[in-house]
Amino acid sequence: MKTWVPSDSVADVLSDLPGVECRIYDGTSPMPEGVEEVEVWIPPLIPVPDVPGTLARMSSLRLVQTVTAGVDPYRPHMPEGAVLCNARGVHDAGTAEWAVGAMIAALREFPGFVDAQRRGEWTYHHTGVLADSTVLIVGYGSIGGALERRLEGFEVDLVRVARSAREGVHGLDELPALLPQADVVVLLVPATPDTAGMVDAAFLARMKDGAVLVNAARGGIVDTDALIAELKTGRLRAALDVTAPEPLPEGHPLWSAPGVLITPHVAGSTPASGRRMLRLIRAQLSRYLAGEQLINIITESY
Repeated sequence: MKTWVPSDSVADVLSDLPGVECRIYDGTSPMPEGVEEVEVWIPPLIPVPDVPGTLARMSSLRLVQTVTAGVDPYRPHMPEGAVLCNARGVHDAGTAEWAVGAMIAALREFPGFVDAQRRGEWTYHHTGVLADSTVLIVGYGSIGGALERRLEGFEVDLVRVARSAREGVHGLDELPALLPQADVVVLLVPATPDTAGMVDAAFLARMKDGAVLVNAARGGIVDTDALIAELKTGRLRAALDVTAPEPLPEGHPLWSAPGVLITPHVAGSTPASGRRMLRLIRAQLSRYLAGEQLINIITESY
């Protein structure tokens, strides 16, 4: 079974599975020969050049197993008969941990104190605090559950929102009424046509004065110009691990906007994610070889 993998570590963890023939393709080197014979593709974290063209040439493809929770580069271009699975759960710990750290850093004004430290200034003043705040999770799934577990003990009120309402979780249609209550709004929704640009000027206007927007989802979910306009007034603050555009180019006004903390899409880039990714890939390929039901299959309801 010809399998393209993104790294030596993935090849190593699959090396003893019967019939699996691994070739490494991380997108930075020329494409290996035999693309039309690839049955299983595990793409790298950063998408290879020309994903649509690559998938179109994979005439034998049966499974794409991503190493990310997001599948937007692949989903629209999947060949007929091939199954797409994501890495749901792999990045939960790292992303949830980043979100907690980001909201604390923003509320306690750590970036400003770091700037003052560099200037050698003692800028004593009161700051915000996470305790007694309302945290609104928009996109309550696997990562949202991990975030909730990590917020236990911080004495916050948690409000959960998902695409469809269920017990203890509000539906997206209730979001406009919930936004004015939240001190922190955490974005964890997947990138889909429905979520593109959902955090627009109207969404931001409903957020309460002094609230913090935390984006650990995808940059395209937020209208960047609308966010910059709010940041410039000082009414809102933001902590962003993702941006639109991404990478954020030098000189972009978001870099210098007041009240924003930016990290370069690193929330899930941790050793824990790496270990869990290898376990998931091995388990998934073992299921595939045995003809068993795969996990994390992406469907139209994703």
